[in-house]
Amino acid sequence: MILNFTKMHGAGNDYVYVDCFQYTVDDPNGLSIIVSDRHKGIGSDGLVLICPSDTADAKMRMFNADGSEGMMCGNAIRCVAKFIYENGTAHKDIVNIETKSGIKTVSIKSKNGRFISAGVNMGKAILTPKDIPMNTDGNTFINRPIDVDGKTYFCTAVSMGNPHCVTFVDDVNAIDLEKIGPLFENHPLFPDRVNTEFIRVIDKNNIEMRVWERGSGETMACGTGSCAAVAASVLNGFCERNQPVNVHLRGGILTDTYRDDDVVIMEGSAVKVFDGILDTDDI
Repeated sequence: MILNFTKMHGAGNDYVYVDCFQYTVDDPNGLSIIVSDRHKGIGSDGLVLICPSDTADAKMRMFNADGSEGMMCGNAIRCVAKFIYENGTAHKDIVNIETKSGIKTVSIKSKNGRFISAGVNMGKAILTPKDIPMNTDGNTFINRPIDVDGKTYFCTAVSMGNPHCVTFVDDVNAIDLEKIGPLFENHPLFPDRVNTEFIRVIDKNNIEMRVWERGSGETMACGTGSCAAVAASVLNGFCERNQPVNVHLRGGILTDTYRDDDVVIMEGSAVKVFDGILDTDDI
């Protein structure tokens, strides 16, 4: 089968996108593993299917590089919004996209009919451990100790539709993420595994972040991770509510605002890299 695809990225968080308004993908889990390989495949952090929806302008299904299906991806949803805006599926300033974490509203900024950037209502930051989920009790998990590889880290747990563990460090570049990332990801506190963000606070409107994503490893950016990081930064007194915070990632900058109602708004770009054709019979 010949399958057309589009490679896009948001702040360097890159996925292979397939228009399932036109194509059917029978084994997205297996296809994600193949296309994600940066030596033998297309090269990406995973696969995203852009599908019809009965309740929104489109439905997004995202799969990690290991083939597991994710709940939500803030960088991918901006790319989906760009795709459906520019190809005419939903050429309007506000689009609704269905995800496994619910329907997300995306506000599009454009110029001369071309997508420039998008702001996404990412929903409320979830702080209750049982809803993140975590194997612990209490109403929140803010600045509490976690033992990893014989070292104690003080962490804040947040769900943005998927679980995140945020810890603050003096130097994000000093972290051996290839070693410590999998240990956080598979920590027994997190029954569904966890995404982990290491944060250096620059000032109240700027933070620096590296991220280890469950199922994909270190990525250049993580949209839900940046939202969780800003929420955690506010909850720990480093940043302020209702004020935009620039999250400096290896792939670029996302700007997030943690509002009084606990909703996080994320804004950033989405970039089309290239279109391609994949012959699935050769796989």
